[in-house]
Amino acid sequence: MGSQSTAKTIFLLASMVGWLIVGAALMYLFPLIADRLVSSDVTHVWLKTLSRSGYNPMLAWVGGSIALVVTVLSTIIWHQRFEGKI
Repeated sequence: MGSQSTAKTIFLLASMVGWLIVGAALMYLFPLIADRLVSSDVTHVWLKTLSRSGYNPMLAWVGGSIALVVTVLSTIIWHQRFEGKI
């Protein structure tokens, strides 16, 4: 097996955490996206029920967007500086 530097291992782990946050934000946004795409009575009731319990998709929009931007920018910077690609 090949070996890699500790810095690259830490970068890969941090990148995975970023993508996990983006994925979690998309899962949290699923009811809103389903309501916008399908727009049926069932999805409307689903959103009303979720709203009563404190569902706020703005958290996922903001948090997921920030995590996506930070993860993509860090990947681009990593590849430009340390891998010599892009």
